[in-house]
Amino acid sequence: MVHKSSPLRLVPDAGGHPAAPAAPRRLGAVELVPGRVGAAVLSMGGQVLDRTEASYDAASAAPEDIDRALARVAGVFAAHEVQGIGVAAAGLVDPSAGLILEVNDVPALHGYPVTERLGALTGTGVRLEHRARLQVLGDRWFGAGRGRRTFASVSTGEVLGVGVLYDGEVMAPPGGRSGAHMTVSASGEPCTCGSRGCWKTLATTGWLRARARAAGLGEAVSLAALVDRGDELARRVVEEYAHNLALGLVNVQQLFAPGLFILHGEAREGGERLRTVVEERLRDAVVFAGAEQPRVLVAAAAADDVALLGGASLVLSHL
Repeated sequence: MVHKSSPLRLVPDAGGHPAAPAAPRRLGAVELVPGRVGAAVLSMGGQVLDRTEASYDAASAAPEDIDRALARVAGVFAAHEVQGIGVAAAGLVDPSAGLILEVNDVPALHGYPVTERLGALTGTGVRLEHRARLQVLGDRWFGAGRGRRTFASVSTGEVLGVGVLYDGEVMAPPGGRSGAHMTVSASGEPCTCGSRGCWKTLATTGWLRARARAAGLGEAVSLAALVDRGDELARRVVEEYAHNLALGLVNVQQLFAPGLFILHGEAREGGERLRTVVEERLRDAVVFAGAEQPRVLVAAAAADDVALLGGASLVLSHL
């Protein structure tokens, strides 16, 4: 695996004299999620060198609006010679066809040919994968998963999902998703997908805001604000959120026993107490004496970088 940028080489010209240094290799990445498109150029070591983003209305957008958002961010690649572009997308994707098949919150993305559109805009090879699966790949190349053959990488906040690396391979079955719509409460709240009791309904920022409001803690309260309050009521809401997050992760632990869970996104705001509650719940689920005791780490990387590192890793893994 490559973890550092390749050094510059002086290539002799026809007269045997050193020519200009060869351009350093760069990796391209795009994140396409409801309402937002982000793009970045990264070094071979995972450093973000240049970035941009564009927004669109997730509910009312037409495919042409997605085209325009992609065109706005594609300009970031013009000044760099990238080895390829990896797209981290939400929803159900078909990597072999380069299609986003379905995103519950964005009708315009149903059947959207993202690799074809982005390839035409940039003249560069483009690869597509699900955001959660690319996140675990990013942790494998650039994050806390380096050197491990099995672990799980978790998105928290407005976006919820899990990517699993098992015995050195990213779990990426055709039709697989992020786990956000696994049922954790058969009689639970309705979800945007049409089902009830999905993990997403209990362990995302939307649930946290609603729960804080119902508890009389105010409107649009963030996890960080609840932790900072320090009173008993706020503490109980944070712990309930941590237990809800653990509901889905316990299923992952029982299926794959990854041993390490790396939390990204909103979990950074939850402090040590949230991390501890999730880890304790995972350890309670271990019944096999020889199994690795689960550990939970909270990643320090900015939330906006997580999927971009995954997109760059997709390119890197195919070089």
